[in-house]
Amino acid sequence: MTDLSPAAQAALDAADAVLEQGSAPTWLVARGIAAALQAVADQVAPSDAMEPRNHIPMALECQRIRKELLAIAAELEGVTSQ
Repeated sequence: MTDLSPAAQAALDAADAVLEQGSAPTWLVARGIAAALQAVADQVAPSDAMEPRNHIPMALECQRIRKELLAIAAELEGVTSQ
């Protein structure tokens, strides 16, 4: 498995700890976390296409947060094995 960023690894480790007694493969856990982060990004910092804003500094900050959340999700979507 490729090295993950600290944020993505922390999310994956937390999910693995919860599922330790189960038999879900790591890639499936990672995809679930990625889907959750994508949903969080849509709720916390909707894309400008979904919710245009008039206040430019706030919009830029929301898009920065969204980009960081989606980057972690994309990284987790790339997990293929343990």
